[in-house]
Amino acid sequence: MLAVLHKSVAKCPEALLQNTQPQSVSALKDGFLATHFSSVHPGSVVINLASSGFLAYSSDKQNPLFPRLFAVVDDIFCLFEGHIDNVAHLKQQYGLSKTANEVIIVIEAYRTLRDRGPYPADQVVRDIQGKFAFILFDTTSKATFIASDADGSVPFFWGTDSEGNVVVSDDSEVVKQGCGKSFAPFPKGCFFTSSGGLRSYEHPVNELKAVPRVDSSGEVCGLTFKVDQESRKEKAGMPRVGSDANWSQNY
Repeated sequence: MLAVLHKSVAKCPEALLQNTQPQSVSALKDGFLATHFSSVHPGSVVINLASSGFLAYSSDKQNPLFPRLFAVVDDIFCLFEGHIDNVAHLKQQYGLSKTANEVIIVIEAYRTLRDRGPYPADQVVRDIQGKFAFILFDTTSKATFIASDADGSVPFFWGTDSEGNVVVSDDSEVVKQGCGKSFAPFPKGCFFTSSGGLRSYEHPVNELKAVPRVDSSGEVCGLTFKVDQESRKEKAGMPRVGSDANWSQNY
């Protein structure tokens, strides 16, 4: 799976932008990265999000232990890889039918969060137990929601291209094509939103600090993000706002 999200809808951490490498290209220009993804993953499907970027999906070479799923509900697009252990509990929590699968659960969890749900964003992700990674984009609110489980069980990578757009994929080579040496594993136990940036759902009150990542040859290659135990966020939860407001702008 692959997402390239325009910088206007995915405000990535400043440190990630500053780490953009000269080897990177424009992932969105002339559909460059979408074309590359389709060439290495036969039978792939590319979803054009207009000026917001694109999503791409393929069942090619998928790990049977971590199946890939795709769904769209009410203009909310979601790519999911892995499995959720507490499916029955989450179906009951979100009032879903018995036939709902993991990707539908993630969409409904996001929609509940967006529409003034009772839980903060970090708890919504923390309640999902299993081995997973997902990419969600809401075309109505232009909101991005990306997360990985606490153990980083599913291969998941990200980086920025030459124009500061965010590239996320389970294929490290595809991310390298778009981001050069700014690519890095997506931080374990973290979630990213277009409005709230990157946060740890295991330690929601702590800030994250960027640490240079060094590859096997000793060269700096992307960044990792670690929980800073010394710093604390001013607000750990989602701020209460007007009843008609869209919570996706505040998490």
